[in-house]
Amino acid sequence: MTLPEQIDPRLQQALTGADSLVNKFTSAAGDLAINLTVAIIILAVTAWAAGWLSGVVKRSIARLSGLTSGDATLRMFAGSAVRYGVWIVGFIAVLQQLGVQATSIIAVLGAASLAIGLAMQGALSNVAAGVMLLILRPYRVGDVVEISSHLGTVKALDLFTTELTALDGLKVVVPNGKVFGELIINYSSPAVRRMEITIGIDYDDNIQTALDVMLDAARADPRILADPEPWSRCTGFGDSAINITLRAWAPLEDYWDAYHGMFPVLKARFDAAGLSIPYPHQVNVEKTNLTPAAKPAKAGKSPKAT
Repeated sequence: MTLPEQIDPRLQQALTGADSLVNKFTSAAGDLAINLTVAIIILAVTAWAAGWLSGVVKRSIARLSGLTSGDATLRMFAGSAVRYGVWIVGFIAVLQQLGVQATSIIAVLGAASLAIGLAMQGALSNVAAGVMLLILRPYRVGDVVEISSHLGTVKALDLFTTELTALDGLKVVVPNGKVFGELIINYSSPAVRRMEITIGIDYDDNIQTALDVMLDAARADPRILADPEPWSRCTGFGDSAINITLRAWAPLEDYWDAYHGMFPVLKARFDAAGLSIPYPHQVNVEKTNLTPAAKPAKAGKSPKAT
């Protein structure tokens, strides 16, 4: 056998192997292209489904629960939760399409969740409190509330904080975890509210006259409700005055005007009825000047003999 005849089979085998490698590379590239195309389609469908389902959930909640604009936070929260949930499912489907195993994805997500949970315990507690506030709804956007000794109007409620506008216009941001653990007073929830006004009269004045004057003033104000009926009683004896208390109910929208408007009316009616509102006063007792000779001797010592 000649030398060329010995070399030709080897060359032929090498060329055959190269052709096989090219075929494998071409096949893998084709599969990758197909997988990438399918993954892009899945992402596009996920984006559309996330927006569509989020809108459906928000409209369904508004329609079924009859929510007002003050509960927009609840609708936004539900829509966001659905949107993020759809995106997570779509992301997992894309990774599986690209050859990543679902068990590996779950393990990575579990480890990431644990790490994030340990690093953001305070933030997650605020999220949990925000969810409970959205479910229980002790207040709504636009309500006047007192939270952690801060009085103001609720402007926003999200997953982490509650934003108030104080009476002096300041912006107050309270973490939801602190809100949920504190006493919450909602001044906007009742339809009617009771006012209480206490005025002191002189001890020489007639108590019944003062009671009648306060009741007449309350009944004459159209903002004061006749039912429940206004109430007036003598509620105590002060250092310099007898305390007379008026309790009356007014609709929430008229409460503050009726409350503050009652003071000048009561002052004028008290003056007309001859009732006086005394000032606090003290009685000074003069001490008798004692001469040195009249001072008593200290205990245990006898006076000197003269």
